[in-house]
Amino acid sequence: MDCARTSTGSRPKPLRPDPGFGRRVGAIAAALLCFCPLALEAANVEPNVQLLPPEQAFRFSARALDDRTLEARFVIADGYYLYRDKFKFVVTPEGAALGVPDLPAGKMKTDEFFGKVETYRGTLVVKLPLSGAAAGQSVVLAADSQGCADVGVCYPPSRQKLTLALPAPGSGPGALVDATPPKKSWFK
Repeated sequence: MDCARTSTGSRPKPLRPDPGFGRRVGAIAAALLCFCPLALEAANVEPNVQLLPPEQAFRFSARALDDRTLEARFVIADGYYLYRDKFKFVVTPEGAALGVPDLPAGKMKTDEFFGKVETYRGTLVVKLPLSGAAAGQSVVLAADSQGCADVGVCYPPSRQKLTLALPAPGSGPGALVDATPPKKSWFK
């Protein structure tokens, strides 16, 4: 089907290259190259530092000690820390509920982002009272946390989840479950 062409009344003008475009782009690139290292230095971040993804910097795992207690564990990489007041734990399915987490005392720090705060380094173990669940049932534990790297970079709050099977009475604690298990390699 042919369509009638519409005229705008004037002929389109040919595109001409902008003679100053290359100079402007070059000036912007030079400015970025000059100021990026200064910005990184001002933020106390070394340009060659490779930050870990949050799930590696703050490895989360947990286990069910019995049908009334969960144990959450964070292994915090060297050079990183977690904020005590940024933790939140949630459990599902409906009907199951967590009590107040038993967080150990942390170390006080004056933080450039949040002021005077309590932080954790190394390994953190948190006991979580559980109600409304039965032995043999599975529950999903979600942990919200936030932390930073010593080089001056803070991560946004993150959530990690895992599924735990509640052990039968008298059978002892369940196995430790990693929120991000190591990836299997095709090569050995």
